Amino acid sequence: MREKVMSRSKTFPNIACFFLCALIAPNLTGILGEDALLPSPQNISILSTNMRHFLTWSPVTIQGETVRYSVEFQGEYEREYANESWIPICECSLITATVCNITEDISATVAYNLRVRADIGARRSQWGTLKGFFNRITTSLTPPPMKVIADGYHLLVELKDMGPAFQFCVLYWKKGQESRMQWKMVKDVSSTVHLDTMEAGHDYCVKAQTYVETINRSSSFSQTQCVRAQGGRSLWLVTAVMSSAGFALAALTLLFLAWKTRKIFQYSCCPIAVLPDTLKTAEPPTQLILCGNEEAEQCDLMVCVMPSEEVLRLWIQETL
Repeated sequence: MREKVMSRSKTFPNIACFFLCALIAPNLTGILGEDALLPSPQNISILSTNMRHFLTWSPVTIQGETVRYSVEFQGEYEREYANESWIPICECSLITATVCNITEDISATVAYNLRVRADIGARRSQWGTLKGFFNRITTSLTPPPMKVIADGYHLLVELKDMGPAFQFCVLYWKKGQESRMQWKMVKDVSSTVHLDTMEAGHDYCVKAQTYVETINRSSSFSQTQCVRAQGGRSLWLVTAVMSSAGFALAALTLLFLAWKTRKIFQYSCCPIAVLPDTLKTAEPPTQLILCGNEEAEQCDLMVCVMPSEEVLRLWIQETL
């Protein structure tokens, strides 16, 4: 009898709870109204390619309402040293899109957790959390877009700039000589990169892969592109002209040196005597000689011999 009373006494609270819930439920719905929870975002996933990371999720559909979403992340530091706190992503706060660019927030190579919540006014959903953690080391790396150019005998390559974190390993070789393949690490792709000087009539091939030092990973290689050196005849003509010009210049130089050497020997062994200015005359030498002969003849005619007595007489006369 006592056991029956006890079983009945245990039954009464369950029955009472059932009726209480039945009575309160309609009133509770009316009280909550707009404060009722929204469905949580589902199918949360990460799309990560070439170090660009995007969080996506399925939309929450409420007829006649615009649903907005907010995203938060939690890194290794927040989990271990900041009380498992979460950090809001400002660019993805109350947005209507179902995708969020989280590239700038995933700044370290550690495990991150992410979550999304739906909002309509004051009504909110519970947080929908990404299954598992995301580490940027798992990003998918693709080969770089490139263009191989043959500029005369110069082998050039143009690579697309994929961001400051990317470097490019470029392999190049003469077709048929793959065993002698060469490589170059390219960091700056602001201009066309010169790889090698090609031989006339030969094909040269190039392929490349991306490399990210922060995660120490490389992509697969791009499709091989081959080009052939162009302008062989024109280069031969240029070479011939330059050779002829060089030969002519060398011949002229030798002639000049021979002339200069001859002059040096001439002035050293047979110097030319130069008359002083006082001995120089503007008249021809023949005329000078003739004038000299005439004066000599005139002087000879004026000379006469006189006795001493006659000379004395003439002197006395002049004095008187």
